[in-house]
Amino acid sequence: MKIPLITTQRLILRLASQEDIPQIIKYYIKNKSYLTPFYPMWPIDFFTQEYWQNQVESHSLEFINDLSIKLFIFPITDPTMIIGSLNFSNIVRRSAHFCNVGYSLAEAEQGKGYMTEALKAAIQYVFTESNLHRIMANYMPHNQRSGTLLKRLGFVVEGYAKDYLLINGEWQDHILTSLTNSYWQSF
Repeated sequence: MKIPLITTQRLILRLASQEDIPQIIKYYIKNKSYLTPFYPMWPIDFFTQEYWQNQVESHSLEFINDLSIKLFIFPITDPTMIIGSLNFSNIVRRSAHFCNVGYSLAEAEQGKGYMTEALKAAIQYVFTESNLHRIMANYMPHNQRSGTLLKRLGFVVEGYAKDYLLINGEWQDHILTSLTNSYWQSF
């Protein structure tokens, strides 16, 4: 499969390269306090060059092996600046053809429609180029911004999971949603 380079009217979505590491670290440091309530505990070395050298290499290998598609979001006006992340992970094939999606957006970029734009384009890529049938997204009940985004994109609520994920050191309930690809093809 070709390495994804997804463009929209205002954004570029792509896998990170080693050259992006300083911007990745800058993104996470700048948004750490904003993102912390929505993230698992940060690994001790998360904000280091070494950690991200391994992660960038791992993300490429996971893509090549059809395990994940981990993208960073760049504005077209400044294609070196990272404003968000968009990860399709836990790809399962055979009788499933599904994955999970997770995402983050810089605090300063909230409310501009960037995540809606990025997710629409990335979902189309995942459904057409990766030929996945189902994308699952889960959000904490108090994160209504995420719930509204997923509903706008057509995700359907399928359930409620008590103590589903360990987020910032506490077990958090999640609302389970999914979106299916009505154009899925068996090859």
